Amino acid sequence: MGYNLDNKIKDTNKNNKNILPYGDTMNDGKVQLSFTLPVKNDEKGYQAALKTAQNMTLENVMIADSITLEEEFTMYIAYGTLTNGVNYDDIHVEEAVKHTLSKDEIEEKIKLHFDKPIVVVGASTGTDAHTVGIDAIMNMKGFAGHYGLERYKGIDTYNLGSQVENEDLVQFAKDKNADVLLISQTVTQKDVHIKNLIHLIELLEAEQMRKDFLVIIGGARITGSLAKELGFDAGFGPKKFAEDVATFFVEELINQKSIKNQ
Repeated sequence: MGYNLDNKIKDTNKNNKNILPYGDTMNDGKVQLSFTLPVKNDEKGYQAALKTAQNMTLENVMIADSITLEEEFTMYIAYGTLTNGVNYDDIHVEEAVKHTLSKDEIEEKIKLHFDKPIVVVGASTGTDAHTVGIDAIMNMKGFAGHYGLERYKGIDTYNLGSQVENEDLVQFAKDKNADVLLISQTVTQKDVHIKNLIHLIELLEAEQMRKDFLVIIGGARITGSLAKELGFDAGFGPKKFAEDVATFFVEELINQKSIKNQ
């Protein structure tokens, strides 16, 4: 099934009520995607890939490439046209931070509002053996030119590393009189991160300690709305750095302090 050369070029004006992918011209709906099927890399597999892309409501589908992974597994790269847009105006996002402060601004706020360091305990919990995410936020070097929390004046950090049991994390945080818990979740196969995160909140509630900490999660598949749904105070996904996280917990702790003093 080839491209329909008779297709008219669509309206070049952006329409927030019907946002479509952009390829060559505005609203043309052109997309490229890849997926793997448990089939041989042959003509029958090609047809299966074609129908798979068509089932995604793509039109003018073309399978640009097929790559043999194993005898019975093939990855396909497909091109097509999407005709079903989204209403951009109807999308509402749970944002933990409206405006990210700089490192200097965060340190100044801590100096102004707190008479002792803010204690932050972080870890990759459960079976998660990855530390890239938690290290990027906490370690002094940070990531991509954004210094980690260890470098911030007025913040004491404890990075417990990976595969930390929720019970051990909570006990350590209790012993250190922590203000903030940072949880990194990288492994998400079969939603194992969801089960682990729910367990942490249930543990804190069972110990009547949920209100003792700000509890923040981060990871590639974490969103603010998911974090709230699971009972966390905030969630940060990809392309977020230490200053994003610090802005949230510093301003939230200041807010909590203000409420207590009323």
